[in-house]
Amino acid sequence: MVTARKIQMTAMPQLVAAFHSLVGMAAVLVGAAAFLNPDAFGILGPDGILQVSRVEMGLGVAIGAITFSGSVIAFLKLNGNMSGKPILLPGRHVINLSTLVAILGLIAYFTQDQAPWIFFTVMALSFAIGFLLIIPIGGADMPVVISMLNSYSGWAAAAMGFTLHNSAMIITGALVGSSGAILSYIMCRAMNRSFISVIAGGFGGDAVAGASGEVIDRPYKRGSAEDAAFLMSQADQVIIVPGYGMAVSQAQHALREMADLLKEQGVRVKYAIHPVAGRMPGHMNVLLAEANVPYDEVFELEDINSEFAQTDVAFVIGANDVTNPAAKTDKSSPIYGMPVLDVEKARTVLFVKRSMGASAMPASTTNSSTATTR
Repeated sequence: MVTARKIQMTAMPQLVAAFHSLVGMAAVLVGAAAFLNPDAFGILGPDGILQVSRVEMGLGVAIGAITFSGSVIAFLKLNGNMSGKPILLPGRHVINLSTLVAILGLIAYFTQDQAPWIFFTVMALSFAIGFLLIIPIGGADMPVVISMLNSYSGWAAAAMGFTLHNSAMIITGALVGSSGAILSYIMCRAMNRSFISVIAGGFGGDAVAGASGEVIDRPYKRGSAEDAAFLMSQADQVIIVPGYGMAVSQAQHALREMADLLKEQGVRVKYAIHPVAGRMPGHMNVLLAEANVPYDEVFELEDINSEFAQTDVAFVIGANDVTNPAAKTDKSSPIYGMPVLDVEKARTVLFVKRSMGASAMPASTTNSSTATTR
């Protein structure tokens, strides 16, 4: 609790990933303890560990180990200790599938033979597959990863609940696991991704590999803060599109103050939230709520997209990937097929962006203090 109270909101995704890793490791340790001393857990029968307990133990340890190692990789990517770009291993799909089949096969064998080598091989392979599943996923897709790991941690806790004969763990774990899975499915639909591909790991990776990687310079107009203030003060409606850049710069409070000034001048202000803006599910909603932005001014993509054509100014702050129209036309883009906010339909678009260089990769980690207009 002390760590959660002290952590900055911008580091909340890392904290969530770290907590998931702890849940996963707890499941592994409980499973190992139950295997080494089954009598203390009440799962020892005349022929050794009860067969149903072997299934629960094997699944709990496997899911827990995957959650731990996957969460460690997610933490390193989010914290900047590891590159946020996808790391694509040759033949990764074959390796992942073979490893998963081996884990399931060994768990089935474990129900017939409780030899220690089987149990610890399942544990080792599960740690390995956790790394392999998350390494190919890029930083832009981290919200889905966090949601998926949340689901895994719930199922790991539920499996260990059966081993411990703890109804509270079973119910709580099942709730967390199922809600995380549903959220992951919803986010995958929002990104036009395959849910099965997310579970298999490395979704979107092939598109990244096929991208040219060429840096493209496009024309833009650089403007000052005074220019942006004038444009917005003369508008009838301004739609603000926040992203991870806003979180990094901790600009949510200044953004709300700006919106209050605009409303005092009779300007309608709305906030457009993309389902995967930020680094965890609901990241932007949490930050805006922290800044006391009225809930009725915040709209999801499907509710706000039709309004951009009647909007005077779209103000994009560090949300370049979720507003990139290349997602609609450029098949080599890693975000191709993902629904985006149609900010280009507004009469004026202001981008707050650190760098004016555009690249084949989405600018999912850029923030800025430079205003531009299109």
